[in-house]
Amino acid sequence: MSPIAYLFERFPSAGQTFCHREVQELIRQGADARIFSIRSAEGDVPPDPLSPMSRVVYLPEESALTAEVTRLIKEKKLPGAAIRALEKWGRQTDFLRLMQAAFLGARLREEGIERVHAHFAGMAARTAYWIREFFGIAYSLTAHANDIFAPRDFAVSLPMILKDAAAVVTVSDFSVDYLRTRFPAEAEKIHRVYNGVELQRFWKAENPADPPSLISVGRLIPKKGFRTLIAACARLRRSGRRFHCQIIGEGPLFGELATQVANAQLGNEVQLVGPLGQAAIADRLATATAFVLPCTRDADGGMDNLPTVIMEAMASGLPVISTPLAGIPEMVEPGVTGLLVPPDDPVALAAAIDGLLRQPAEARLLGARGRERAAEKFSIETNVRLLAAILEGR
Repeated sequence: MSPIAYLFERFPSAGQTFCHREVQELIRQGADARIFSIRSAEGDVPPDPLSPMSRVVYLPEESALTAEVTRLIKEKKLPGAAIRALEKWGRQTDFLRLMQAAFLGARLREEGIERVHAHFAGMAARTAYWIREFFGIAYSLTAHANDIFAPRDFAVSLPMILKDAAAVVTVSDFSVDYLRTRFPAEAEKIHRVYNGVELQRFWKAENPADPPSLISVGRLIPKKGFRTLIAACARLRRSGRRFHCQIIGEGPLFGELATQVANAQLGNEVQLVGPLGQAAIADRLATATAFVLPCTRDADGGMDNLPTVIMEAMASGLPVISTPLAGIPEMVEPGVTGLLVPPDDPVALAAAIDGLLRQPAEARLLGARGRERAAEKFSIETNVRLLAAILEGR
């Protein structure tokens, strides 16, 4: 595979572990992936010198970036198209994308890299768009969720990004159909590649918890549905159901959710755990009874597409309760690998949880089938091999 520049808005990011796994597996399969990040990293960088995170090049902040681009112009290292666009654009909104494209494109040209792959149809993709405009370096992108379901309004729009991309990857059949319907002229270059999961990192849950243990993982934001989960837990408690529920993650709703737990007198049943590392999350999954993530739509139409945490729960052999939004039914098949309930419906969610806990043998069977499906459909090795073929134009 020819050298490729992987471009992220932020890498690594604690909420986007699927990106790290993808790059790591590409490199393991022999790809020469050069990693660039527009913003500084979130979370701890592991000490392993072979980790992709040890190879990341972070683009300069605004003042240093401006100085570097000025130097490139003086040394006549930028194409005329870049210089003219920078002069015309000035300080308009998103001007940093042009500056970053000029800086990074010059470096890629020096290194002989002729392909950029951006994650998310947002900041990184807009930067890749300008790299192509300035240097003729082709780009592709992986689109995920809100970047396509509720894209923000920029001068370089989603239609422009998709039109000029050499290939568009997205992570579910649902989002492939969504994009092909909205952008029929680009349909042939839109591909589905599932996020992959490293099955060996997760081990089969033995469901030993007494009382039964529910677990949920995600950023504490509206579309994850944690308000509905807590409301469902309140109903379960009032019915006399014994259980414990852990919600793992951090985010802007922490205070509101903590108040909701306190007002419902759920202090003994519901725990807002805060953020945990991947190994700790795997440990928690292995001792849980069921995984619950009642995803919903944001007011602007944004929603999850294919939550990786559901894959991880399936890889751990847990039955999953979620909602039938976007790509979730491609993972959770009712009565086969888990249960689906309507979004924003704590009554239905509480009934589904209670029904599952009343039938432990059935819950274990759903979990076992889920683990089989994770191995069949979401293997990181298989899906990255498919991605590599798309990036190579095969």
